[in-house]
Amino acid sequence: MKSMTLLLASAAALALAACEQKAPEPPPVELGPDTAEATIPTIASDPSQGDGGVAEFYNLAGPAPARPGTLIRTEAQPAETSLADAGQAMRILYSSTNGLDGKTPVAVSGSLFLPKGEAPADGFPLIAWAHGTVGVADVCAPSNNARSERDTKYLGHWLSQGYAVVASDYQGLGTPGGHPYLATRPAAYSVLDSIRAVQADPNLKLSKSVVLVGQSQGGGAAFATAGEAVTYAPELDIRGTVATGTPYFTNDTAPVVRDPNAVSGVFAYSLYIMYLAEQADPAFKIADYVTDKARPVIDITRTQCLMAAWNQIEKDGLNQTNAFVKDPTPALAKYYPLMAYSALKVKGPVFMGTGGKDKDVPPPGQERLFTDACKAGSVIEHKVYADLDHSGTVNGSLADSTPFVKKAFAGEAIAGNCKAA
Repeated sequence: MKSMTLLLASAAALALAACEQKAPEPPPVELGPDTAEATIPTIASDPSQGDGGVAEFYNLAGPAPARPGTLIRTEAQPAETSLADAGQAMRILYSSTNGLDGKTPVAVSGSLFLPKGEAPADGFPLIAWAHGTVGVADVCAPSNNARSERDTKYLGHWLSQGYAVVASDYQGLGTPGGHPYLATRPAAYSVLDSIRAVQADPNLKLSKSVVLVGQSQGGGAAFATAGEAVTYAPELDIRGTVATGTPYFTNDTAPVVRDPNAVSGVFAYSLYIMYLAEQADPAFKIADYVTDKARPVIDITRTQCLMAAWNQIEKDGLNQTNAFVKDPTPALAKYYPLMAYSALKVKGPVFMGTGGKDKDVPPPGQERLFTDACKAGSVIEHKVYADLDHSGTVNGSLADSTPFVKKAFAGEAIAGNCKAA
Protein backbone atom coordinates (compact mmCIF):
# COMPACT_ATOMS: atom_id res chain seq x y z
CA MET A 1 0.00 0.00 0.00
CA LYS A 2 1.30 3.42 -0.90
CA SER A 3 1.38 6.00 1.84
CA MET A 4 3.10 9.31 2.76
CA THR A 5 3.89 11.62 -0.11
CA LEU A 6 6.51 14.12 -1.12
CA LEU A 7 3.70 16.52 -2.04
CA LEU A 8 2.30 16.24 1.44
CA ALA A 9 5.62 16.35 3.24
CA SER A 10 6.75 19.38 1.26
CA ALA A 11 3.73 21.36 2.37
CA ALA A 12 4.18 20.14 5.92
CA ALA A 13 7.81 21.17 5.90
CA LEU A 14 6.90 24.73 5.00
CA ALA A 15 4.08 24.89 7.52
CA LEU A 16 6.03 23.50 10.45
CA ALA A 17 9.02 25.77 10.05
CA ALA A 18 7.61 28.15 12.62
CA CYS A 19 6.33 25.62 15.13
CA GLU A 20 9.16 23.03 14.84
CA GLN A 21 7.97 19.95 16.72
CA LYS A 22 5.69 20.78 19.64
CA ALA A 23 2.10 21.89 19.24
CA PRO A 24 0.10 23.24 22.20
CA GLU A 25 -1.62 20.36 24.00
CA PRO A 26 -4.68 20.65 26.23
CA PRO A 27 -4.56 18.36 29.25
CA PRO A 28 -5.85 14.83 28.70
CA VAL A 29 -9.54 14.28 29.31
CA GLU A 30 -10.56 13.07 32.75
CA LEU A 31 -14.09 11.72 32.57
CA GLY A 32 -15.33 9.95 35.65
CA PRO A 33 -17.76 7.05 35.72
CA ASP A 34 -20.47 9.26 37.23
CA THR A 35 -20.55 11.76 34.37
CA ALA A 36 -24.20 12.42 33.56
CA GLU A 37 -25.17 10.68 30.34
CA ALA A 38 -27.28 13.65 29.31
CA THR A 39 -24.25 15.94 29.29
CA ILE A 40 -22.30 13.75 26.89
CA PRO A 41 -22.69 14.86 23.26
CA THR A 42 -23.44 12.39 20.50
CA ILE A 43 -21.06 12.50 17.54
CA ALA A 44 -23.32 13.10 14.55
CA SER A 45 -22.92 11.36 11.23
CA ASP A 46 -21.40 13.64 8.60
CA PRO A 47 -21.65 12.52 4.95
CA SER A 48 -19.34 15.38 3.94
CA GLN A 49 -16.61 13.58 5.90
CA GLY A 50 -17.26 10.17 4.37
CA ASP A 51 -19.77 8.81 6.88
CA GLY A 52 -22.15 6.03 5.92
CA GLY A 53 -22.26 2.81 3.98
CA VAL A 54 -21.34 0.47 6.84
CA ALA A 55 -23.29 -2.05 8.93
CA GLU A 56 -25.33 -1.00 11.95
CA PHE A 57 -22.64 -2.47 14.19
CA TYR A 58 -20.59 0.70 13.69
CA ASN A 59 -23.38 3.12 14.59
CA LEU A 60 -23.94 3.85 18.27
CA ALA A 61 -27.51 5.03 18.85
CA GLY A 62 -26.69 7.30 21.79
CA PRO A 63 -23.62 8.96 23.29
CA ALA A 64 -20.41 7.02 23.77
CA PRO A 65 -19.67 5.93 27.35
CA ALA A 66 -17.93 8.59 29.38
CA ARG A 67 -15.08 6.35 30.44
CA PRO A 68 -12.49 5.87 27.67
CA GLY A 69 -11.70 2.25 26.93
CA THR A 70 -15.17 0.86 27.65
CA LEU A 71 -15.99 -2.14 25.46
CA ILE A 72 -19.43 -1.36 24.02
CA ARG A 73 -20.12 -4.46 21.95
CA THR A 74 -18.53 -7.19 19.87
CA GLU A 75 -19.52 -9.48 17.03
CA ALA A 76 -17.79 -12.23 15.10
CA GLN A 77 -15.50 -10.88 12.39
CA PRO A 78 -16.95 -12.03 9.03
CA ALA A 79 -14.83 -14.79 7.53
CA GLU A 80 -14.01 -12.79 4.41
CA THR A 81 -12.49 -10.01 6.54
CA SER A 82 -10.78 -12.22 9.12
CA LEU A 83 -7.32 -13.78 9.28
CA ALA A 84 -6.76 -17.47 8.60
CA ASP A 85 -4.14 -17.66 11.36
CA ALA A 86 -6.58 -16.46 14.03
CA GLY A 87 -8.19 -18.93 16.41
CA GLN A 88 -10.92 -16.38 17.11
CA ALA A 89 -11.72 -13.04 15.48
CA MET A 90 -14.21 -10.36 16.42
CA ARG A 91 -15.16 -6.82 15.60
CA ILE A 92 -15.12 -4.49 18.56
CA LEU A 93 -16.76 -1.16 19.32
CA TYR A 94 -15.39 0.80 22.27
CA SER A 95 -15.29 4.28 23.75
CA SER A 96 -12.42 6.70 23.32
CA THR A 97 -11.72 10.43 23.43
CA ASN A 98 -11.90 12.77 20.47
CA GLY A 99 -8.23 13.51 19.92
CA LEU A 100 -8.96 16.82 18.22
CA ASP A 101 -10.71 18.50 21.14
CA GLY A 102 -9.25 16.28 23.87
CA LYS A 103 -12.52 15.87 25.75
CA THR A 104 -15.53 14.56 23.81
CA PRO A 105 -16.31 10.83 24.13
CA VAL A 106 -16.41 9.01 20.81
CA ALA A 107 -17.06 5.44 19.71
CA VAL A 108 -14.25 3.74 17.78
CA SER A 109 -14.31 0.41 15.98
CA GLY A 110 -11.66 -2.19 15.34
CA SER A 111 -10.87 -5.91 15.44
CA LEU A 112 -9.43 -8.39 17.90
CA PHE A 113 -7.65 -11.52 16.71
CA LEU A 114 -6.71 -14.28 19.15
CA PRO A 115 -4.08 -16.90 18.30
CA LYS A 116 -4.87 -20.57 18.01
CA GLY A 117 -4.36 -22.80 21.03
CA GLU A 118 -4.83 -22.36 24.74
CA ALA A 119 -3.99 -19.08 26.42
CA PRO A 120 -1.05 -19.02 28.85
CA ALA A 121 -1.90 -18.81 32.54
CA ASP A 122 -1.50 -15.03 32.51
CA GLY A 123 -3.24 -14.61 29.14
CA PHE A 124 -2.09 -13.99 25.59
CA PRO A 125 0.46 -11.16 25.31
CA LEU A 126 -1.11 -8.40 23.23
CA ILE A 127 0.07 -6.57 20.13
CA ALA A 128 -1.74 -3.32 19.26
CA TRP A 129 -1.61 -2.91 15.47
CA ALA A 130 -1.76 0.59 13.94
CA HIS A 131 -2.64 0.44 10.24
CA GLY A 132 -1.40 2.51 7.31
CA THR A 133 -3.40 4.81 5.04
CA VAL A 134 -6.69 3.41 3.75
CA GLY A 135 -8.71 6.56 3.04
CA VAL A 136 -11.12 8.68 5.09
CA ALA A 137 -14.52 7.16 4.26
CA ASP A 138 -16.25 4.89 6.78
CA VAL A 139 -16.28 2.03 4.29
CA CYS A 140 -12.46 2.04 4.34
CA ALA A 141 -12.26 0.92 7.99
CA PRO A 142 -9.92 -2.11 8.10
CA SER A 143 -12.43 -4.09 10.17
CA ASN A 144 -14.87 -3.63 7.28
CA ASN A 145 -12.50 -5.05 4.64
CA ALA A 146 -10.21 -7.93 3.83
CA ARG A 147 -6.63 -7.15 4.87
CA SER A 148 -4.03 -6.67 2.15
CA GLU A 149 -1.81 -9.62 1.28
CA ARG A 150 1.09 -7.85 2.97
CA ASP A 151 -0.78 -7.10 6.19
CA THR A 152 -2.36 -10.56 6.25
CA LYS A 153 1.10 -12.12 6.19
CA TYR A 154 2.43 -9.67 8.76
CA LEU A 155 -0.39 -10.01 11.28
CA GLY A 156 -0.47 -13.76 10.71
CA HIS A 157 3.19 -13.89 11.72
CA TRP A 158 2.48 -12.27 15.10
CA LEU A 159 -0.47 -14.59 15.68
CA SER A 160 1.74 -17.58 14.92
CA GLN A 161 4.12 -16.36 17.64
CA GLY A 162 1.31 -16.67 20.19
CA TYR A 163 0.40 -12.98 20.38
CA ALA A 164 -3.14 -11.62 20.28
CA VAL A 165 -3.65 -8.62 17.99
CA VAL A 166 -6.01 -5.71 18.65
CA ALA A 167 -6.38 -3.49 15.58
CA SER A 168 -8.07 -0.11 15.94
CA ASP A 169 -9.74 1.42 12.89
CA TYR A 170 -8.94 4.88 14.39
CA GLN A 171 -11.38 7.65 15.17
CA GLY A 172 -13.89 8.31 12.39
CA LEU A 173 -13.22 5.25 10.23
CA GLY A 174 -16.33 3.08 10.33
CA THR A 175 -17.90 5.17 13.08
CA PRO A 176 -19.66 8.57 12.77
CA GLY A 177 -17.55 11.70 12.48
CA GLY A 178 -14.60 12.52 10.27
CA HIS A 179 -11.34 10.61 10.29
CA PRO A 180 -8.55 13.02 11.37
CA TYR A 181 -6.06 11.73 8.82
CA LEU A 182 -2.44 11.81 10.07
CA ALA A 183 -3.38 13.67 13.26
CA THR A 184 -1.25 11.93 15.86
CA ARG A 185 -3.26 12.42 19.05
CA PRO A 186 -6.59 11.03 17.74
CA ALA A 187 -4.81 7.92 16.45
CA ALA A 188 -2.91 7.48 19.71
CA TYR A 189 -6.05 7.79 21.84
CA SER A 190 -7.84 5.28 19.59
CA VAL A 191 -5.03 2.75 19.96
CA LEU A 192 -4.66 3.23 23.71
CA ASP A 193 -8.36 2.81 24.33
CA SER A 194 -8.52 -0.30 22.15
CA ILE A 195 -5.96 -1.81 24.52
CA ARG A 196 -7.93 -0.75 27.58
CA ALA A 197 -11.18 -2.12 26.15
CA VAL A 198 -9.99 -5.64 25.37
CA GLN A 199 -7.72 -6.05 28.39
CA ALA A 200 -10.59 -5.18 30.72
CA ASP A 201 -12.65 -8.20 29.59
CA PRO A 202 -11.46 -11.27 31.53
CA ASN A 203 -13.24 -13.59 29.09
CA LEU A 204 -10.75 -12.65 26.37
CA LYS A 205 -7.83 -14.07 28.39
CA LEU A 206 -5.30 -11.36 27.57
CA SER A 207 -2.24 -10.47 29.58
CA LYS A 208 -1.66 -6.93 30.77
CA SER A 209 1.51 -6.46 28.71
CA VAL A 210 1.35 -4.95 25.23
CA VAL A 211 3.67 -4.02 22.37
CA LEU A 212 2.67 -1.36 19.83
CA VAL A 213 3.23 -2.15 16.15
CA GLY A 214 2.53 0.12 13.15
CA GLN A 215 3.44 0.93 9.56
CA SER A 216 3.49 4.25 7.65
CA GLN A 217 0.53 6.30 8.94
CA GLY A 218 0.38 3.57 11.57
CA GLY A 219 4.11 3.84 12.26
CA GLY A 220 3.47 7.45 13.20
CA ALA A 221 0.40 6.39 15.18
CA ALA A 222 2.39 3.76 17.09
CA PHE A 223 5.19 6.20 17.92
CA ALA A 224 2.64 8.82 18.99
CA THR A 225 0.82 6.21 21.09
CA ALA A 226 4.02 5.44 23.00
CA GLY A 227 4.36 9.16 23.71
CA GLU A 228 0.73 9.93 24.62
CA ALA A 229 0.55 6.87 26.90
CA VAL A 230 2.68 8.65 29.49
CA THR A 231 -0.13 11.10 30.32
CA TYR A 232 -3.30 9.62 28.77
CA ALA A 233 -2.96 5.98 29.83
CA PRO A 234 -0.09 5.66 32.32
CA GLU A 235 -1.59 2.48 33.79
CA LEU A 236 -0.96 0.46 30.62
CA ASP A 237 2.02 -1.89 30.62
CA ILE A 238 3.51 -0.91 27.27
CA ARG A 239 6.67 -2.94 26.78
CA GLY A 240 7.85 -1.45 23.48
CA THR A 241 7.03 -0.24 19.97
CA VAL A 242 7.75 -1.47 16.44
CA ALA A 243 7.39 1.15 13.70
CA THR A 244 8.26 0.90 10.01
CA GLY A 245 8.12 3.65 7.39
CA THR A 246 7.51 6.19 10.14
CA PRO A 247 6.72 9.79 9.09
CA TYR A 248 8.21 12.77 10.89
CA PHE A 249 6.93 16.26 10.21
CA THR A 250 9.44 19.02 10.91
CA ASN A 251 10.76 21.93 8.89
CA ASP A 252 13.78 20.05 7.55
CA THR A 253 12.84 16.40 7.14
CA ALA A 254 11.40 16.63 3.64
CA PRO A 255 12.28 18.39 0.38
CA VAL A 256 10.51 21.67 -0.26
CA VAL A 257 10.84 21.48 -4.02
CA ARG A 258 8.05 19.85 -5.97
CA ASP A 259 6.74 19.80 -9.51
CA PRO A 260 3.23 21.30 -9.44
CA ASN A 261 2.57 19.81 -12.87
CA ALA A 262 3.44 16.22 -11.98
CA VAL A 263 0.54 13.78 -12.20
CA SER A 264 0.59 11.16 -9.45
CA GLY A 265 -1.84 9.37 -7.19
CA VAL A 266 0.12 10.71 -4.23
CA PHE A 267 -2.04 13.81 -4.65
CA ALA A 268 -4.74 11.92 -2.73
CA TYR A 269 -2.84 12.54 0.50
CA SER A 270 -2.97 16.28 0.06
CA LEU A 271 -6.73 15.99 -0.32
CA TYR A 272 -7.05 13.83 2.80
CA ILE A 273 -5.28 16.51 4.82
CA MET A 274 -7.86 19.02 3.59
CA TYR A 275 -10.53 16.86 5.23
CA LEU A 276 -8.56 17.10 8.46
CA ALA A 277 -8.60 20.89 8.10
CA GLU A 278 -12.37 20.87 7.61
CA GLN A 279 -12.76 18.97 10.89
CA ALA A 280 -10.46 21.30 12.78
CA ASP A 281 -12.03 24.51 11.43
CA PRO A 282 -15.60 24.82 10.08
CA ALA A 283 -14.50 27.93 8.15
CA PHE A 284 -12.19 25.84 5.95
CA LYS A 285 -14.00 24.36 2.94
CA ILE A 286 -12.42 22.09 0.35
CA ALA A 287 -14.96 23.34 -2.19
CA ASP A 288 -13.41 26.83 -1.99
CA TYR A 289 -10.14 25.51 -3.45
CA VAL A 290 -10.83 22.84 -6.05
CA THR A 291 -11.45 23.31 -9.75
CA ASP A 292 -14.29 21.70 -11.69
CA LYS A 293 -11.74 19.24 -13.07
CA ALA A 294 -10.98 18.01 -9.54
CA ARG A 295 -14.54 17.75 -8.23
CA PRO A 296 -15.09 14.13 -9.36
CA VAL A 297 -12.05 12.92 -7.40
CA ILE A 298 -13.18 14.93 -4.36
CA ASP A 299 -16.36 12.86 -4.37
CA ILE A 300 -14.27 9.70 -4.61
CA THR A 301 -11.96 10.63 -1.72
CA ARG A 302 -15.05 11.28 0.39
CA THR A 303 -16.89 8.05 -0.38
CA GLN A 304 -14.32 5.47 -1.56
CA CYS A 305 -10.90 4.24 -0.48
CA LEU A 306 -7.31 5.06 -1.31
CA MET A 307 -6.70 3.12 -4.49
CA ALA A 308 -9.95 4.32 -6.09
CA ALA A 309 -8.85 7.91 -5.53
CA TRP A 310 -5.29 7.13 -6.60
CA ASN A 311 -6.41 5.62 -9.90
CA GLN A 312 -8.90 8.41 -10.62
CA ILE A 313 -6.27 11.09 -10.05
CA GLU A 314 -3.96 9.46 -12.58
CA LYS A 315 -6.80 8.80 -15.02
CA ASP A 316 -7.91 12.46 -14.92
CA GLY A 317 -4.35 13.81 -15.02
CA LEU A 318 -4.74 15.81 -11.84
CA ASN A 319 -1.91 17.80 -10.31
CA GLN A 320 -1.39 20.77 -8.02
CA THR A 321 -1.81 23.22 -10.89
CA ASN A 322 -5.05 22.04 -12.45
CA ALA A 323 -6.80 20.81 -9.29
CA PHE A 324 -6.84 24.06 -7.30
CA VAL A 325 -8.17 27.51 -8.09
CA LYS A 326 -5.80 28.80 -5.41
CA ASP A 327 -2.98 27.22 -3.40
CA PRO A 328 -4.40 25.81 -0.12
CA THR A 329 -0.99 25.51 1.56
CA PRO A 330 -1.08 28.88 3.37
CA ALA A 331 -4.53 28.16 4.79
CA LEU A 332 -3.53 24.64 5.79
CA ALA A 333 -0.37 25.74 7.59
CA LYS A 334 -1.96 26.15 11.01
CA TYR A 335 -3.30 22.59 10.99
CA TYR A 336 -0.02 20.78 10.38
CA PRO A 337 0.98 20.81 14.06
CA LEU A 338 -1.82 18.27 14.52
CA MET A 339 0.48 15.81 12.73
CA ALA A 340 3.51 16.48 14.93
CA TYR A 341 4.47 14.29 17.90
CA SER A 342 3.72 15.87 21.27
CA ALA A 343 6.66 14.01 22.78
CA LEU A 344 9.85 12.46 21.42
CA LYS A 345 10.71 10.73 24.67
CA VAL A 346 8.33 7.79 24.63
CA LYS A 347 7.34 4.88 26.87
CA GLY A 348 9.45 1.77 26.31
CA PRO A 349 12.08 0.95 23.67
CA VAL A 350 11.31 1.45 19.98
CA PHE A 351 12.33 -0.65 16.99
CA MET A 352 12.43 1.47 13.82
CA GLY A 353 12.67 -0.18 10.42
CA THR A 354 13.59 1.99 7.42
CA GLY A 355 13.67 0.91 3.80
CA GLY A 356 16.64 2.30 1.91
CA LYS A 357 14.44 2.52 -1.20
CA ASP A 358 11.43 4.01 0.56
CA LYS A 359 10.02 6.69 -1.75
CA ASP A 360 6.86 7.22 0.28
CA VAL A 361 8.53 8.24 3.54
CA PRO A 362 12.07 9.07 2.41
CA PRO A 363 14.86 7.68 4.63
CA PRO A 364 16.31 11.09 5.64
CA GLY A 365 13.14 11.93 7.57
CA GLN A 366 13.17 8.59 9.37
CA GLU A 367 16.86 9.02 10.17
CA ARG A 368 16.09 12.43 11.64
CA LEU A 369 13.36 10.96 13.84
CA PHE A 370 15.87 8.37 15.05
CA THR A 371 18.37 11.09 15.91
CA ASP A 372 15.90 13.46 17.56
CA ALA A 373 14.14 10.74 19.57
CA CYS A 374 17.51 9.51 20.83
CA LYS A 375 18.49 13.03 21.87
CA ALA A 376 15.17 13.33 23.72
CA GLY A 377 16.00 10.25 25.77
CA SER A 378 14.12 7.46 23.97
CA VAL A 379 15.70 4.03 23.52
CA ILE A 380 15.71 3.33 19.77
CA GLU A 381 16.91 0.28 17.86
CA HIS A 382 17.12 1.46 14.27
CA LYS A 383 17.65 -0.85 11.30
CA VAL A 384 18.02 0.17 7.66
CA TYR A 385 17.12 -2.30 4.90
CA ALA A 386 19.03 -0.95 1.95
CA ASP A 387 17.24 -2.94 -0.77
CA LEU A 388 13.68 -2.66 0.51
CA ASP A 389 11.02 -0.10 -0.27
CA HIS A 390 8.26 1.33 1.91
CA SER A 391 6.00 -1.70 1.73
CA GLY A 392 8.72 -4.35 1.57
CA THR A 393 10.19 -3.23 4.88
CA VAL A 394 7.08 -4.36 6.76
CA ASN A 395 7.68 -8.11 6.44
CA GLY A 396 11.35 -7.67 5.54
CA SER A 397 12.08 -6.37 9.04
CA LEU A 398 10.56 -9.35 10.86
CA ALA A 399 13.92 -11.09 11.29
CA ASP A 400 14.92 -8.20 13.56
CA SER A 401 11.60 -7.06 15.01
CA THR A 402 10.53 -10.55 16.12
CA PRO A 403 13.38 -11.01 18.65
CA PHE A 404 12.93 -7.36 19.68
CA VAL A 405 9.29 -8.02 20.55
CA LYS A 406 10.15 -11.24 22.36
CA LYS A 407 12.73 -9.44 24.49
CA ALA A 408 10.34 -6.56 25.16
CA PHE A 409 7.59 -8.86 26.41
CA ALA A 410 10.12 -10.74 28.55
CA GLY A 411 11.26 -7.51 30.14
CA GLU A 412 14.82 -7.98 28.96
CA ALA A 413 17.05 -4.94 28.63
CA ILE A 414 17.16 -3.40 25.15
CA ALA A 415 20.05 -1.04 24.69
CA GLY A 416 19.22 0.24 21.22
CA ASN A 417 21.78 1.84 18.95
CA CYS A 418 21.34 5.54 19.72
CA LYS A 419 25.11 5.94 19.90
CA ALA A 420 25.14 5.41 16.15
CA ALA A 421 22.92 8.47 15.76
